[in-house]
Amino acid sequence: MIKICDINEAAVEKLPPTFAEKSGIGTHYIDAFIKPMNTKLEDGTRISCRRKGLKINLAVGDKKGSGLMRRLEVSKDPKIMLRAALEEAAKEAGLDLQITDKEIQVEL
Repeated sequence: MIKICDINEAAVEKLPPTFAEKSGIGTHYIDAFIKPMNTKLEDGTRISCRRKGLKINLAVGDKKGSGLMRRLEVSKDPKIMLRAALEEAAKEAGLDLQITDKEIQVEL
């Protein structure tokens, strides 16, 4: 497993009800959580993670995948929805993504 980044602890502050938002899926939290994932690995592989509406796009090198924020099927909790969407995107890209309490790791 290769470490992508540490989890942004400040992202939790952007969760409802402490942070006012109208999206219903925690878009401010999602954006703050995935921002550190946009990086380059030591071997030069570029990692990109973006949100576009309800879709999370993940790219590691030339492997690409996307996942949807599914509020009704998964959970109303933005943390659970985001993890499920990231796992879906990683699976579509053929990657193994692990999100621990402290960091995000990927196996190519």
